[in-house]
This record gives sequence, C-alpha cells and structure tokens, in this order.
Amino acid sequence: MMADYLSIPLLSLIADLNLLDEFQIEEAAGEVETKGVTAFQALLDMGYLDSDRIIQALCDHLGAESMDLNDAMITPELIKLLPSGLAKQHKCIPVSHFDPTLQVAFVDPLDLSAIDEIVFTTGLDIQVVVADPAQVMAAVKEHYGEDEADAVAGGAALEEILKEMGADSSEESMEEEDIVKIDVSGDERDIAAFVDAVLVTAIGDRASDIHFEPFENEFKIRARVDGALYELTSPPKGLSKNVVSRIKVMADLKPDETRRPQDGRIPRIMPDGRKIDLRVSCLPTQFGESVVLRVLDREAITLDLNALGFPDDMLTRIKETANTPNGIFIVTGPTGCGKTTTLYSTLHEVNSIGDKILSVEDPVEFDIDGIMQVPVREVVGMTFAAGLRAFLRQDPDIIMVGEMRDLETAQISIQASLTGHLVLSTLHTNDAAGAVTRLLDMGVEPFLVSASVRAFLAQRLVRRLCPSCKVPGDYPAGYLESIGFPLGGEGSQISAASEAGCERCRQSGYLGRLAIYEVCLVTPAIENLIVNGASSAQIKETAISEGFITLREYGWQKVLSGDTTVEEVLAATTVELNVGGKKHVLSS
Repeated sequence: MMADYLSIPLLSLIADLNLLDEFQIEEAAGEVETKGVTAFQALLDMGYLDSDRIIQALCDHLGAESMDLNDAMITPELIKLLPSGLAKQHKCIPVSHFDPTLQVAFVDPLDLSAIDEIVFTTGLDIQVVVADPAQVMAAVKEHYGEDEADAVAGGAALEEILKEMGADSSEESMEEEDIVKIDVSGDERDIAAFVDAVLVTAIGDRASDIHFEPFENEFKIRARVDGALYELTSPPKGLSKNVVSRIKVMADLKPDETRRPQDGRIPRIMPDGRKIDLRVSCLPTQFGESVVLRVLDREAITLDLNALGFPDDMLTRIKETANTPNGIFIVTGPTGCGKTTTLYSTLHEVNSIGDKILSVEDPVEFDIDGIMQVPVREVVGMTFAAGLRAFLRQDPDIIMVGEMRDLETAQISIQASLTGHLVLSTLHTNDAAGAVTRLLDMGVEPFLVSASVRAFLAQRLVRRLCPSCKVPGDYPAGYLESIGFPLGGEGSQISAASEAGCERCRQSGYLGRLAIYEVCLVTPAIENLIVNGASSAQIKETAISEGFITLREYGWQKVLSGDTTVEEVLAATTVELNVGGKKHVLSS
C-alpha cells in the first residue's frame, strides 16, 4: 500500500505542480513515513529533485524570496526578536527586520500554524523566506545554542524525543505493527532527529564507536568512550528497524538488504563546525541488524610524532628508522590501539616535496596532503597485494601498507624494501618481538625478515586518570612485588581511579587515553637470532640486554607519573611468570 502524500504539504505541492509523477511522489511519502526524514530530504535522497528546484517551487508558490543563509547578516538584535523556544520548536531563524515586518526562514515554510503562532507571540508581521533546510538548522543551532529542545542534547533529550514520539524507552517491547502509528513527521519527534541526537550525544562524549544492537526483547545503543562501552538511552525494540534504516539511508546503503553485511560512510558536520566521518558496518544477526559506527574525527587527531607521548630515546629511534632510505618499519598491536595514527604521524614526519609517497589502506581514514592514498576494493580486485604491485611502477620513495594480512603482501613489501624503498605497515601481534614469529608463520623466509625489517613498534592504549578526581592508590607491597612493579620509595606516588568519579569524567575515574610503547630495533645480534630461527622470547631477551624497554615497564613509568593505574597496565600488557623454573607468557 502506497503512502498518502496529501497530508505532507511539500509533496502535495510537488504533485499540484506536476514536477513528479504520482508513483514517485508516493515513494517519497513512503520515505518520510518509514525513514523519518523530511519531505525535502526524501526528494533529495531519492534523486527526484535537487534543492534548487525544490526551493524555486516553494518561492513560486508562496511568492517569497530565496536566500543563501551563508550570506545573511544575522545579528544579536535580530535573534532577540524571536524567542528561543519558538525558533527551536518550529525550526526557523530571523534574517532581517523592517518594522513591523520580520523576515523568517523556515525548515518547513508551508507550516501555516507555525507562522500564526509566531505572529501571535511576537506581534510582528512575518514574511517567509525560503532557504536550504540544512542552512536553517545550522543557523538555529549557531545562534540559539543547544539544549534539551534540540535533537542534539544529551541523554535527557533522547528520553524526551522518545516520549514525544509516543515511545517511552521504559517500555520493554513494542509490536512491530505499532511502528507505523508513531509520528515521524519531520520535527524533533521523528526517527531522524533521534538518530542525530544519538550521534551528537555520543560524539560529544568523545565516543570512538557507537553500537546499535538488537536483542530478543530490547534494542541497545552503546558508545565506546576511552575504550569502555556505556549505554545510551535506547528506543523500544519495535523501532530498531526504523533506526537502522535511517542509518543506512544516511550511509547510502540499501535499506532493504538485510541478509548480507554492508559497509558505508557518513560524512557529518557537527554543531560546532567539526567535520566527522562515520564508518558504518551493518551485520545481520539473529534478532535484526547490528550496526557499528566508527567515529573518525580528523580534528581530534594530531599527526605529530612529537605529540604522541614517546620518550625521547624511543622517539629518536623511530625518527632514525623513518628516515632510512629503505627497509620496513612495522607497527603492531590489536585493533583500535592507535596503529594507524602512529603510521600517519610517521608519514607526516617524512613527508616532503622531494619524496613520492604512496599508501594503500582499508579504508583510507584520513586525507594527508602530499600523499597518494589508495583504498582497498577487493570486489574489483584492488587488494593490498595488487596495490603494492602497481605502486612499484609509480616510482615511489616511501610506501605505506595498511596491514600485512597474507604472504603475498608481505613478500611484495619485502621486495620493495630490498629494491630501495621505505615501507611502513602494521601487524596484529601481542608485542614487538612477536611480529617476527608472525611473519615466519606467514611463510616469509627468515633471512628475508632479517634483511628487510629495520624496527618493530608495539603499542597499547590505556585509560588516563581523571586529574580532577584521582586518588592515592593503596596497594600492598607484596602485591606490587608479585606483578613486577618497581618498588623503592616511589610506591607512594601511585594514583588510583576514584570509585565515585566526578562529572568531568562521567563518574568513571578516567578521562581520555594515552599510549604505551615498546620499540625493538633489528640490530646485528637480533638479525642473527632471526636467521637461526630463534623464538620471540629469545629475541625479546636479547633486545632487553641491549636496552629494550617492554610495554609493561613503560606502563609502570606512566603509573609512577600519575597518568594511569596499575589495573590499566595489567589489562593492556603481557607478563612473564616463572613456574617450575620455566617462563610462561600470559595475556592479561
């Protein structure tokens, strides 16, 4: 059954003007009702009309002027003429005043009841101006600020949106057939507004990932902040399909494809003007589609090796390695530990007009000026290995490989390094020395590893103590000794996270994260060990004798400086235990 477009003023106008056929208009109406977008946005998303044509149709119908709000002079005096509550409720912004007439731009200039209410409240004559709805919303947020009336406030606002939709989040479930009864007509009460509220709330809390998770009787929304997940206000289970469909539309994915995984991207501009990229992953599960959004905040990333927290001696080693004319520099660690940031920062360090730099990535997370970046597209045969083979015909000086996933990629990387190129890449291993074992397990010959690799860097992220509420740690000396913590007069400096926390850190006791590192240079002694098939433990032992500082040792330094806690370092690193005279490496 097709949606009724006659109740949607803009679509009704489009029909009267014969700009689209009836089937197209009904499809757009369906988008409005099922996806929670405005009619204006639905027409744009479906490619039926562009914004200029829609604005011109509105101007002709209303006998109004159009305006580019980027050129508008919106003064504080103008803002005072229209109360904040009205501006936010009706999504409008005053653009000029010639007493007694106030020119106002509306997201929905066909909303006559809104105009009547503003006339009654202000006592002014209202002249409608037609503008791009996105510009209107941006202007409202800029000049009137943000509070619970906006769809971009915190958890309380999310609750309020759900209540106004007629869907209290306290409800345990909602029958699927009841979804159509919920008002999703295009103001703060619609699905689009709720999704926007979730995004801006989570990103405002410094979330690195946002999870939309369907379960049998509930639909959870969680955000990962400083490596830990916490739950946001979640809608009833019955709205899960609507929310997921809205995200798919934003990411230019197929809303009706629910059987296969899909990946996409959402570019967003935050209320403060920051440009955010959201990497979207949709995964079919037993109770619906799970969606995870990876937040890529370009302005939050500092691509500067000097700002990543390396100790001076370690920083010197990395810079020396990065400035060698050939060889391989490998960064290791689990997913989400900051490997890409370190690689980007290293590229930034060596980026110069005199060098040709190419990178192949899956995906390209950040654009770097002066570097040719190629995304992996396996569906068309553009793999890491294929990209590398093509790179060697592009006369590069430096090559970055997002990840060494297989033997072919590793072999081509080694070949590139042996023919006069510097190669930067990543591996998923527990520590720096373990990268050698990983390459050998792939099938790379030991003599090639020793001849090509210059250094291995391993890193982890640990939560940083909140400076506003951290407290002195109280640890028994016996416990600290058992975990290898360096004692000796400095134990009193150990800090711990406050159990109560504070408002600044959301009562967690932690605020932000910092990296801990270890760098293993491939010295002649280690080259010899690799060629002779030595274990990672033997390689690490030799490296330590040459001044190598392990992840855990560096973590202890950060504990003693009051930056993090014993628990965080234990959770992020491995430890060697002596049992029966033999060393056993355990992952914490």
